[in-house]
Amino acid sequence: MEERLQKTRSVCPICKKNLIALRILREDAIYLSRECPEHGLFETPVWRNRVDFDEWCAGAQGLAPGQGLSCPESCGLCAEHEQKTCCCLLEVTPRCNLSCRFCFAHGGEADAQPDLEELKADITRIAELCGKPLLQLSGGEPTMRDDLPELIRWAKEAGCPYVQLNSNGIRLAQDDAYTAALAEAGLSFVFLQFDGVTDDVYRALRGRELLAAKERAVESCGRHGLGVTLVPTVVRGVNDRSLGDIVRWGASRSPTVRGVHFQPVSYFGRYPEQPADRDRYTLDELLADLCEQTGLEIRNFTPSRCDHPLCGFHGSFLCGGDGSLRALTGGGRAAGACARTTARQNREYVATHWSHPGPNAAQEERTGSFVEYGRSDEIPDLDTFLSMVRSRSFTLSSMAFQDRMNLDIERLHRCSLHVYADGSVQPFCAHYM
Repeated sequence: MEERLQKTRSVCPICKKNLIALRILREDAIYLSRECPEHGLFETPVWRNRVDFDEWCAGAQGLAPGQGLSCPESCGLCAEHEQKTCCCLLEVTPRCNLSCRFCFAHGGEADAQPDLEELKADITRIAELCGKPLLQLSGGEPTMRDDLPELIRWAKEAGCPYVQLNSNGIRLAQDDAYTAALAEAGLSFVFLQFDGVTDDVYRALRGRELLAAKERAVESCGRHGLGVTLVPTVVRGVNDRSLGDIVRWGASRSPTVRGVHFQPVSYFGRYPEQPADRDRYTLDELLADLCEQTGLEIRNFTPSRCDHPLCGFHGSFLCGGDGSLRALTGGGRAAGACARTTARQNREYVATHWSHPGPNAAQEERTGSFVEYGRSDEIPDLDTFLSMVRSRSFTLSSMAFQDRMNLDIERLHRCSLHVYADGSVQPFCAHYM
C-alpha cells in the first residue's frame, strides 16, 4: 500500500534534468520518486517514519506553480530563492592533510591554491553580496594556509561579524601558537570534524587514528577562548551507534565545546557511487537514535526554522557540572515549522551559542548539575540559572545535506547556507552536487 503525499521537483541523478517528483508514503518509509524520460525511474528513501512526518513538516509551503523549473542548474541565487544568506562558505584551499573516505570537496586532490589577494577580494565581494554574513572558511583543510589569520582579520574588517573555521583539527592539535594567532585575528569559533570517541571510527572514515588529536585540538581552542562545535559525519554501520557517546564526550568538555552538529552522510564529492537504499540514514532516524542513546525526548527538538524542516533540527540545553543536560526547548515541533526566522536572526542565534562564553567561564564553579539528560533536579536559584544560560548552554543540531539521489527543490529554495565561487553564491547542496 502506498500514498502519494506531495508534489515537488527533483533531478535525474544521471543527467540532472529537472523533473516533477512525488513524495510517496509506503509502510517502511517516505520515498522521493521521479522518472526521467531517458534514464528511467528513481526512488530514494528520505524519511523512515520514526518521527511523525506531517507534524514535523506542519506549515512548510510547497513550490508554487511554475517555481523551481530551472533549479539547480541556474542557481545564482535567483529571484525565486526564499531565504537570504545566513552563512557563506569560502574554500580557501583545496589542500588537505587527510584523504577521507567521505569528502564533499575532494580535499587534498590539488597542489595549487588561491593567493592571498584573490581571497581578500572574494571576502570583500561576499560581504557585499550577502549582507555581511557569518563567513565559513573551509577547504580542503583551511589550516594548511599559514596566512589564515590574515584572512580572518580581513573578513572582520570587511564587516563579517562572525568568522567560523571548518577544520579537522590536526594543526590546531600540533601548533598551539597557530591556534593563538587565529584567536587573536578574530576567529569566532571552530567547527571541528569529530566522528566518534574511538579510533576505529576514524580509521574507517578518515584513514588514521585521530582521537588524541581531536582532544588536543579542543584543549588548544579552550586555552585561547575559541568555542568548538563537534561535527560528526554519521554513516550507518560505522558511527550511528556512537551518537550518545559523542554528546557525552562534548558535554563533559563544556564550556569549550558548545554543542554537536550532526551531518548524516550525503553522497557527493569523494564517493564513487550512490548507496543502496538500506545505507541511507535519514534525518528522522538520526533524531530518533539520538534520543534513544541519550535519554532526551523528540519534543526537545524543533525543525529548522531558517531552512526547510526536512533540512535539520535544533535543541537547546543547559550543561550541568557533571556533563548532564537539561532541555530548554520542548513541545514546539509543529509551531517550529511555521515560525520561520530570517537569515539574520538565525545567524545571531547560532553565533551566540557557538562562541566561547568568555575567559572566566572555565573557572566558574560548576553548580547546578542535573540528573543525566534532563531528568528532574533543582537549580539552586535564579542567579545560578542565568549564569548557566550564559556560560553553560549546549546545542544539539543537524544538517541533512542533499545529493543527486535525494535532491528536493522545495528544500533547496529555503537554503540559507551558501557557497561563494566564481563571483556568485549558490545553495550549498546545489554547488557540491
